[in-house]
Amino acid sequence: MRRTVIQNLRTLRRPTARKALKQLRLASAYNAPFQRSIANKAPQPLQAPMRWSRRISVPVALGVGAAATYYAYQQQGGKSATEVSSAVGQSRGYTTGQATAYGTPSTSATGGIDTVSVPEAVRKALIVDQGQLYTAEIPADQPISKETDYSGRKVLEMLTPEQASAKLRTNEESYLVGRGEGVVRYDVVQIPSNDPIEDDHVEKIVEVPNTIAAAEDGKLRSDWMFWGVFDGHAGWTTSAKLRQTLVSYVARELNNTYKSALQDPKLNVPTAESVDAAIKTGFLKLDHEITHDSVQKVLKAQSRVVAAEILAPALSGSCALLSFYDSRSKELRVACTGDSRAVLGRRGSSGKWTATALSVDQTGGTPSEDARLRAEHPGEQYVTLNGRILGGLEPSRAFGDAVYKWSKEVQDKLKSSYFGRTPSKYLKTPPYVTAEPVVTTTKVDPSKGDFVVMATDGLWEMLTNEEVVGLVGQWLEKQAVNDQSKSTSTTGWLQSWFTSQKSSSLPIEHHDQGSDRGQRAPIRQQQWGVPTGKDERFVVEDKNAATHLVRNALGGKDRDMVSALLTLPSPFSRRYRDDLTVLVIFFGEGEGNGKIELNTDASATANGSANGKPKL
Repeated sequence: MRRTVIQNLRTLRRPTARKALKQLRLASAYNAPFQRSIANKAPQPLQAPMRWSRRISVPVALGVGAAATYYAYQQQGGKSATEVSSAVGQSRGYTTGQATAYGTPSTSATGGIDTVSVPEAVRKALIVDQGQLYTAEIPADQPISKETDYSGRKVLEMLTPEQASAKLRTNEESYLVGRGEGVVRYDVVQIPSNDPIEDDHVEKIVEVPNTIAAAEDGKLRSDWMFWGVFDGHAGWTTSAKLRQTLVSYVARELNNTYKSALQDPKLNVPTAESVDAAIKTGFLKLDHEITHDSVQKVLKAQSRVVAAEILAPALSGSCALLSFYDSRSKELRVACTGDSRAVLGRRGSSGKWTATALSVDQTGGTPSEDARLRAEHPGEQYVTLNGRILGGLEPSRAFGDAVYKWSKEVQDKLKSSYFGRTPSKYLKTPPYVTAEPVVTTTKVDPSKGDFVVMATDGLWEMLTNEEVVGLVGQWLEKQAVNDQSKSTSTTGWLQSWFTSQKSSSLPIEHHDQGSDRGQRAPIRQQQWGVPTGKDERFVVEDKNAATHLVRNALGGKDRDMVSALLTLPSPFSRRYRDDLTVLVIFFGEGEGNGKIELNTDASATANGSANGKPKL
């Protein structure tokens, strides 16, 4: 019986509607056809025991994995090339009874497909075929016995909505911050697409020693708080190196800068320029260690084992987004190297939220970055090609990625003695990629409940800045309502500045952020055929704000889309979504109890992902 199920998944036909109906009348004894395609053209019936299940939403019906709308990923320099087609078609499906074909289901007013009655004892299957995704239903008593059928298609049992939620929450963590001034909570979650995940993150508090704590108002500085997200590519080693060492490098430079300012009676506190310079110095010193000091160590050791260990972070690469918050001055500095992004959410006069980008995506396709590179490498026509550095790497700033920083002589020497890649034919005057960040400074107002979302580009491929801020605002509304209904509150920090509002749309004030803000459009919405500006597609189901953002990025109310995207294993999933790392920082006036406590309501404590020890 199991063999029959798999064999029946073999044949993929593309008939016309009339031919399909004829085929279905001759179907097997199971007499149930293909359910639907997550594609942009008519689904092809599969000769298998599969049935219609429920109403299908527009985004899924129009194409999560459509060949005409997905952009094919090709690993070039660690980031994926992008090709987008605008063609989107209408999905159709067919179903049969014992000896009767029902024909084409009618399309409802909302664009979905009407359903027919089926037995409840079914399970969903997901089929991956040449870049397209299909879902179908199989009888509950016939498990899938092979991961691929005889046509080479990937056949998977699709996660149920409950299993999808569990997977979303596997790596979520939330902490309540009661020390310093101004930060009350932060939430973080990671969802892998690569195996292993190439993203990483860090959260850390550095207690400022009294020797550098003097301030202009006589108060002692309390804490320096750091949050970082790191988007690795071509491997995980560089992002892991940043998690381990970047905050230490930056804090050391800040420490020196503040000490120097105290020794100058005219300053007492460092200038804004000197603080920015300290952060940049920390970034550049670490990258120099990764990229250049490693070469000297390898040449001195003359060992392939040493070379494999030391050169790994140099040969792979990572973007870095680091936030530095001075809890006394309430200044938040965001240092961006690459195309991860930070966005500030702030309540406007209307009570809704405004979205302000605190970083600019740095790629070969960003006009300002393209102009900088061409000025640094005059006469080199291919310094950027198709939005990529030398036609390969997408981020114009990154740690590691030494093949864009080493000279040709160094690369040839390492390759002949140890290992490496052939230098680009366009390589003339390296380095082409730098780890120097662009630093922005924002005065945070905790009394108004500002928040910041930091995320790798996997999130920004799916949602706009305003959607992300509006979704967090929507989440806050739901938490405030829940808080009011409880006799004892675990989210009492909300009530000090937030008044709940009930609305079907996202509580966001729309405003023009300019045409050249360096913020790329969420390309996945085009790939999946998601209608923009449709707030009704969003849902609030999670207690962790970062998980809430990821759920809605992957489909929101469309549970089939969420389940399908989370079912796909690596490397298939990389065609449809990237690794996701999302961090949400909430500013406010908390209790100030001097502690950092795990928020068990929004952390994956059950499976040991959160071990109860504060990350800060």
